[in-house]
Amino acid sequence: MKKSFLVALSIVLLACQQQTSSDFKKLYSLPKKLKEVSGITYFPETNMIYTLEDSGNKNAIYAIDSKGKLAKTITISNATNVDWEDITKDKSGNVYIGDFGNNDNKRRDLCIYKIAKNQLNKDQASAEYKVSFSYPEQTEFPPKKKEMFYDVEGFFELNGYFYLFTKNRSKGFDGTAFIYKIKNAKGTQKAVKIGEFKTCSNYNHCVLTSATISPDGKKVALLSHDKIVLFKDFKGDLFHKGKQTEVSLNHFSQKEAAVFKDNNTLLIADEKADKIGGNMYEFKL
Repeated sequence: MKKSFLVALSIVLLACQQQTSSDFKKLYSLPKKLKEVSGITYFPETNMIYTLEDSGNKNAIYAIDSKGKLAKTITISNATNVDWEDITKDKSGNVYIGDFGNNDNKRRDLCIYKIAKNQLNKDQASAEYKVSFSYPEQTEFPPKKKEMFYDVEGFFELNGYFYLFTKNRSKGFDGTAFIYKIKNAKGTQKAVKIGEFKTCSNYNHCVLTSATISPDGKKVALLSHDKIVLFKDFKGDLFHKGKQTEVSLNHFSQKEAAVFKDNNTLLIADEKADKIGGNMYEFKL
């Protein structure tokens, strides 16, 4: 995604660089060691953020303190970073790594790793188990260019299930995104498609790069480079059947990671591209 993003950035940078919002503020610069932050999760009891990097980087997760300092590096000894795109946790504080980046839509080794909470105090940890999965709707690897729906950069865990929100890489992008549900259990599964929805038809402004659910379970926020797609007033896990609104951040950068800090506040991280980004931000909904 890096080349296409730089092209988009060069087009909109002049228009967006000076825009600010009282609700969107920079907290700190991310550690220089972390070049490609692709997901974040938050532990309020320690005010600590855990993050990871995507393909081509180490099989490790990183703890960042409230001042933006790298507090700990945890190598996951029995996991391979094919393309780690997001990180989340469950109500008990166990952490999950989404190895489901699939730019070319041809992977057959998609998986999620569980890291038990008690492993987070170690320098070298082991994944407790791996959840391998596939999409029943995908029958070609890769599919036709107009049917490249099977990349994912955002997910969360809720009530014993993972919810994945796809990143549309199809020719003729129209904002279509799928929602898949996978049971949080060791083994191999077929992801269940529970719905689909649309954002806008502009790839650079509406492609989805992260997903998070509020602590009270009443809001789902999906991140793009300059906005949030917000779902509210849904029943059960039919998020797309709730009220869908678009919230502008008035700030364009390569935003790749978001997590709810509390029920009304998001933490958002962007990768550094063309000397722009590489920061952690706070945004109040």
